[in-house]
Amino acid sequence: MTRNVSDSDSVRRQNRGLLLAALRSGGPQSRTALAGVTGLSHASVTAIMQDLISQEIVEELTASDRPDARMRGRPATLVGFRRSAAYVALFELDVNRLRASLVDYSGILVDRIETAITPQTFRESPPTAFFSNHLKQLRARTPQAGAALRRMAISVQGILDRESSIVKWSPIPMLAESTFSADLAADTGLPVTLHKRGRLLAEGTRWLDPKLHDASVATVFIGSTVAMGLSLHGQIAGRGEGGATEFGHMNHIPSGALCRCGMRGCIEAYAADYGVLRTAYSVPETASPALAVPAQQFDSLIQRAGQGDRAAKHGFNLAGRAIGYGLSRMLSMFDPSHILIVGPGARALPLMQGEIEAALGASLVCRINGMPTILAHLDEKEPIFRGLLMKTLGDVDRVDFAALPSVPRAEAG
Repeated sequence: MTRNVSDSDSVRRQNRGLLLAALRSGGPQSRTALAGVTGLSHASVTAIMQDLISQEIVEELTASDRPDARMRGRPATLVGFRRSAAYVALFELDVNRLRASLVDYSGILVDRIETAITPQTFRESPPTAFFSNHLKQLRARTPQAGAALRRMAISVQGILDRESSIVKWSPIPMLAESTFSADLAADTGLPVTLHKRGRLLAEGTRWLDPKLHDASVATVFIGSTVAMGLSLHGQIAGRGEGGATEFGHMNHIPSGALCRCGMRGCIEAYAADYGVLRTAYSVPETASPALAVPAQQFDSLIQRAGQGDRAAKHGFNLAGRAIGYGLSRMLSMFDPSHILIVGPGARALPLMQGEIEAALGASLVCRINGMPTILAHLDEKEPIFRGLLMKTLGDVDRVDFAALPSVPRAEAG
């Protein structure tokens, strides 16, 4: 008997999860459309939706909320997420800035705070206190979100441990080996998750461009660091459960230029903003990398190279060569149809593309199968934010709401 109850609960949880996932990927839909997408019977969809409406997780849309409000005739009733059902706090951290966002359950941005990051930031304010202060600001500015705040998720530059609970290494000073995620969870009572930018790049790319949702895509971030996320036929791939790679720290030239990680010859040491800057100004490769490169200075390098400055062009040529040979090695193991360049370096793709394609063209795989399509996405913030958003709201769907017990029909009525 216990086993039957357990099986029934498991099926119910799975079916609720299917419907929430369908709404998350497809937006507001009719019950009939949801039955078609999920394969559930119309009766099952209707019963589960009644539960979700009673629990104030989803709602039927009013005429003003409907995307088809101007259509003639009697349209089907659509259901969508109730915005106030939950909120999540998302923190995107890199060497130059923190972007803290409050998002409601439907995925709409409610509030955002941006703070500059310097090499002194975490020396002056320990990570736990720093993140806690920004969370308090978000809560104070939107009081109605307080009780419904479900999760806190943080994207970081660096290498996480196998459990994704601690940053083992980061170019951001004083962040590594801190227990800030566990401390924040204990202080706030919220689940706190850490995510590598590479994983989020792959996740975000799938959501930003529907044509790439089920494709095999290598998304390469070029900016203050070099990172890659891999999506193979719509499934995130990479090292362990984190789904990211250490592409930027793949060795390009043995005993070559000094990387921020302390090793020599990494792709990042040539292709990140500090690597291009070092080459353009003829700084010795053994010199310590700049801790941070202002965005204006990197933009100035791109402009100079575009105007024909030989030193700046040489910097981007070496960057393209490092990216290209790294990609050619990756193509020996994986076969993406698209390579998407994101981040500040996407604006410099025309300066690097010749070297990237030359390196790819020298590989056997590309000679046989042809070159993957190389695209630039000029908004460096959006893929990471979208990946963090969808991953975190998906956790709320699957972990928090799919497992809720059914509402007794007497209460539901």
